[in-house]
Amino acid sequence: MVTLRLASLGSLAWIGSCAAPRAADWRDTLDERLANLGHRNVIAIVDAAYPEQAKASVRTVATHAEQLSVLREVLERVQREPHVRARVALDRELEYVPEGDAPGIEQHRAALRAALLGVPVEFLPHEELIARIDKTAQGFTVLVLKTDLALPYTSVFVTLECGYWSDDAETRLRETMAHEARQGILR
Repeated sequence: MVTLRLASLGSLAWIGSCAAPRAADWRDTLDERLANLGHRNVIAIVDAAYPEQAKASVRTVATHAEQLSVLREVLERVQREPHVRARVALDRELEYVPEGDAPGIEQHRAALRAALLGVPVEFLPHEELIARIDKTAQGFTVLVLKTDLALPYTSVFVTLECGYWSDDAETRLRETMAHEARQGILR
């Protein structure tokens, strides 16, 4: 009888040691991925209803966190990386969602504006943003950080741009190339 009890206790200890390891925190995933992400990759910080996409290049991580805190951390971490900078796209519909249909939306919009100060932001229709994600995922990685936010049209799409090459520098380069092509200049 004593042997049987000890064997049972040993089995329980073994079963406990075989339990699945704790799931990695979303911050760990972001840190691991950010060094590999670059120009054209997207980090989406989305609401609770955002669907998990079937493409292998779209990695969805449930954060179990508040959206604005996730957004702030993502922007801070991107800003610390010298190889990338953030450009944000928001759903155009967000500006039109009435408080009566989505209690808390006005406060969220104000807090979102504050969190995005100094970051270039564009507003596009929701379906256009989803199509953009689908197109991006055809050739590049998209990291989706799913939050607990339960308000419509609140997803934030952070497109990474090259951190050491500006839009102005790219424009000047393209203008020079086009000018020299018109002139027949070959380098």
